[in-house]
Parts: sequence; structure tokens; C-alpha cells
Amino acid sequence: MSDGPRLALPIVLVGPMGAGKSRVGQRLAASADAPFVDTDTRITERYGPIDQIFEREGEEYFRIVEREVVADALREEAVISLGGGAVLHPDTRDDLAGLPVVWLKVTAEAVAPRLAGGSRPLIAEGGLARWTAIMEERAPVYAALADLEIDTSRRSVARIVEDITERFGGAR
Repeated sequence: MSDGPRLALPIVLVGPMGAGKSRVGQRLAASADAPFVDTDTRITERYGPIDQIFEREGEEYFRIVEREVVADALREEAVISLGGGAVLHPDTRDDLAGLPVVWLKVTAEAVAPRLAGGSRPLIAEGGLARWTAIMEERAPVYAALADLEIDTSRRSVARIVEDITERFGGAR
């Protein structure tokens, strides 16, 4: 066991695509000597690339697969990054009740370069305008679930990790 800060685990990062959930989650987990789980990565490992799942099976099938992976992950003592739309499933929202949830927010201006050249199926057509529409649609859900909101647009990953650790530090 390291002398790193202790976090109440699991701790869950939610927010739109491009908000930095994976980067922040990896750094937070490393600083707390805890495992990191990226549910999108797990889906890719088990079922193949997400854009191909969307293309082959459609969004409805993807959401079923996503729910299964998220339910498993939320039982782990880890820092967990959820895909942007995972919170749309009512069972996932129920599972998040009582867990520490951090909403990583980001402005459209800050996210534009982060999304450039990616293969994110929901914004493949429509780009930043589509991202904005998705974000506006999901914002009330993120807000209702969040115990802490942090705008990642202009903050360093190190400072974001400090903020989360200050808020959720404690015995494991």
C-alpha cells in the first residue's frame, strides 16, 4: 500500500465525450494507488471498437452492452470513468445513488480540438453542433447525479485530481 491519498472508492467520473474522464481518471487512480476502469475501454476489449458496434448492431444494442459493463465496474473498488451516455440508463442512475460522482464539464470551445480526428459515432455527423446538442440533453442528468462538478476546459489534470482528492479523501 502506498502513502498516496486515500479515496472513498469506487469514485465515478461522468461527463460528455472529450471532458477528460480517461486522463483525469488515470491520474486520480495512480495518485491514490487504486485501479482505474474505463468502461469504454472494457467494452472495446470485450466487443470490439465502439464505432463498429454502433455500425454493426446499432445504438440500442450498444447501450445494453454498456449497461452490463458499467454494472460490473461499479462493484469494483476503483476510479471508474463512464462513457458519456452511460448515465442515460435508469438502472445505472440507480446504481450511482450513494456513490461519489464527479461531473467533468467542458466548454464547446475547449472540447473542439480534443475531438478532432476521433471516431466517436454519435458525433461522426454533425461534429461540434451535435456534441453541443448531446451535452445540453444530458446536462440535467449529470447535474442530478454529481456530488462535485469541475470544469476541465482550462484546468490542469493535476489540479482537477487535487480537487477530487480534497472532496473525496478519506479511509478506503
